[in-house]
Amino acid sequence: MPNPPFEKSVFINCPFDKDYEPILQAMLFCVVYLGFAPRLATERIDGGENRLEKIIDLIRNSKFSIHDLSRAQANAAGEHARMNMPFELGIDYGCRQFHLDERSGKKILILEEKRYRHQIAISDLAGCDLDVHEADFQKAVRKVRNWLVNEADAEVIGPRKILDAYADFQEWHYERQLAAGFSDDDIQDYPTKELMSSMTEWIAIGKPI
Repeated sequence: MPNPPFEKSVFINCPFDKDYEPILQAMLFCVVYLGFAPRLATERIDGGENRLEKIIDLIRNSKFSIHDLSRAQANAAGEHARMNMPFELGIDYGCRQFHLDERSGKKILILEEKRYRHQIAISDLAGCDLDVHEADFQKAVRKVRNWLVNEADAEVIGPRKILDAYADFQEWHYERQLAAGFSDDDIQDYPTKELMSSMTEWIAIGKPI
């Protein structure tokens, strides 16, 4: 399957733990609902592919990027901070700065769970605007929606309509998976790439309820 066009691709750099999953899935739906294509490191699972090269390729081929720094800090004494997400943000920023082609117009949304926390870990971002979602998937959808409308000329659809559509999709997807022989545990562990395909399919067939 060919990659989506540069102008419609949204690279998402975020945590992949269970606690973050509701936020990730809601953001994915928002991006798809507004007519864009999410790009994630987990979309390709070839164990022989170098992960860093894969991420660089995704960044290079996405005009838009969402970077959530919610896990950049250690949570307990003796625990190491997780620097993958700030590192990928740096790659993306460099890609925008050092290319003279269409990539110089790349757009970046930086998210955090708590306001001002990034200034402790990454003081170089002190002058940048970050949006805060407070670990609330509805707030995350609003932030992503507002950014895509303002920076990507997405259709002006209200956050409430997107969230209501997301609830409809979740019900449709759950019932369809049960009918296909999936258990609740199977559905909870459903691959992200297949979930994105289901979102696209649901929209393509008329958003059934």
